[in-house]
Amino acid sequence: MPAGDPGSRPCPGLSTDRKIKMTTPFADMTLPPDLKAKKGSGPVRSKVPVYCNSLPPCNHACPTGSNIQEWLSLAQSGEFEPAFQALIKNNPMPAIHGRVCYHPCESACNRANVDESVSIHAVERFLGDEALAQNWQVRFNAEPSGKRVLIVGAGPSGLATAYHLKLKGHEVEIREAAPMAGGMMHFGIPAYRLPREILDKEIQRIENMGIKIVLNHKVDDLLAEKVKGRFDAVFLAIGAHVGRGVDIPNDNPEKVCDAVTYLRDVELGTAPALGKRVAVYGGGNTAMDAARTARRFGSEVMVIYRRDRDHMPAHDFECVEAMEEGVTFHWLRTIQSIDGTSFTLEKMAIDDNGRPQPTGQTETLEADSLILALGQNIDTKLTRGIPGVEHKADGTVIVSEQMMTGYRGLFAGGDMVPSDRTVTIAVGHGKKAAAHIDAFLKGRKFTKISKKPLIQYDKLHLWYKTDADQSAQPAIPVERRARTFDEVVGGLTAQQAQYEAQRCYSCGNCFECNGCYGACPQGAITRLGPGKGYRVDYEKCTGCEACASQCPCHALEMISLENNDVVKSLAADEPAHQE
Repeated sequence: MPAGDPGSRPCPGLSTDRKIKMTTPFADMTLPPDLKAKKGSGPVRSKVPVYCNSLPPCNHACPTGSNIQEWLSLAQSGEFEPAFQALIKNNPMPAIHGRVCYHPCESACNRANVDESVSIHAVERFLGDEALAQNWQVRFNAEPSGKRVLIVGAGPSGLATAYHLKLKGHEVEIREAAPMAGGMMHFGIPAYRLPREILDKEIQRIENMGIKIVLNHKVDDLLAEKVKGRFDAVFLAIGAHVGRGVDIPNDNPEKVCDAVTYLRDVELGTAPALGKRVAVYGGGNTAMDAARTARRFGSEVMVIYRRDRDHMPAHDFECVEAMEEGVTFHWLRTIQSIDGTSFTLEKMAIDDNGRPQPTGQTETLEADSLILALGQNIDTKLTRGIPGVEHKADGTVIVSEQMMTGYRGLFAGGDMVPSDRTVTIAVGHGKKAAAHIDAFLKGRKFTKISKKPLIQYDKLHLWYKTDADQSAQPAIPVERRARTFDEVVGGLTAQQAQYEAQRCYSCGNCFECNGCYGACPQGAITRLGPGKGYRVDYEKCTGCEACASQCPCHALEMISLENNDVVKSLAADEPAHQE
């Protein structure tokens, strides 16, 4: 929760550094309760207020389970290093995630119902970049467990698993077949989205914790490797590096490559020349990365996709940025055949179920080469012979709720298991797997703490509704973008990051605004001091709900006195305050 003097802290959404337009007039936070309203307790008290900590929608939406509100509250006070340490409790690579995560937290943000969502990813990126600039390391003190864990694959899921296992005191060793760590972050995300210096420094910080990464080491016999290294458990985090093909009549197959291989070759400096005109077949984020990369090598690039833009799996901003850079799109088209440089396309139509259907109409276009971006599969050579391990058709491994395969002590996550394939989901898998592996090593079963009530917008009591615009991140000019692999989007300044963090409403959790203290007509609420919250004197409380109705972030619940737990708490005179 936010620290500091409540009297000096800004209310969420307000800032003294920028001009704020009020969409509603200022309101008195100490108005007396409306005694005509039926929602109060009435002449006989039937309910009492209880301070509680609930679940903000941003935290709920985050695949890594990040306590976003915690580190935003520290950032809004300018406590950037503590904010960074709070952030990496769940996500060890904030400078990466602030760039490549598709931030579902922002789609869930309650602030979007008033003006714009909090730019959470931009604050996360600022904290990550500041940590690299200031050389902040991970602060932890774990008692060595004496257990050893082998991780196969140094991508986001493998790195996150290693990180969280190290925090728990286990020795971890990562084996990586490639000449550099990072997995698909290196070989699937272009440098204009994720600069390699940032990626390498984030990985180095994880290595600095005492985690060993062995490069150029391909694991061919998993069980033999486990025995030889005296490992107590294994986590599989191999990326989806096998591009899916498609049967297209083509008299020049050497001019066809898959997007994953192409992006990998670009990273390794071995990419072939694709010619003046390049066609990219597919509509996902990998297709956008391949198209924008080919454009940077000077090619005219066209994307061919069988659906329309509304049904495109790629995030729309990726499509917009590709268009800005000169990539053209041929919607509702499939490739029927290729004859030299002549591509025959069939026009499609979207049916009532949103699926493309052939029309029989064709057209042609000219292209020198084709990049297939139709999805990726897992190479199953490593796991096919292991007893008990089951696979799906795309090569993914079937795991239990504990992320364990059918072979005892063998866990898997990231691209290896059925799920959406993003860096953030992979890191979330790593955190979850580490918890279950830790329990396995200790002969226990990990039980996740039950979630607190989710606080949606309709549960807030916002007496302030401001138009405080989201901070815009700088970007290099469009005319430069298609000619360079320099990072397209820049970061926030310290002042902007602090302002952006102040836009958080602190949904579901007390930020000590004193609204309840000022609103209580009976003087039943006492301030306990900065960071300690408040206490309710239930001898004075009449249950009028004035405090709850004035609490902007819904940090108070009116609880029925028929609730035995409440009665016991009141009888014991337990303090009610924020955690």
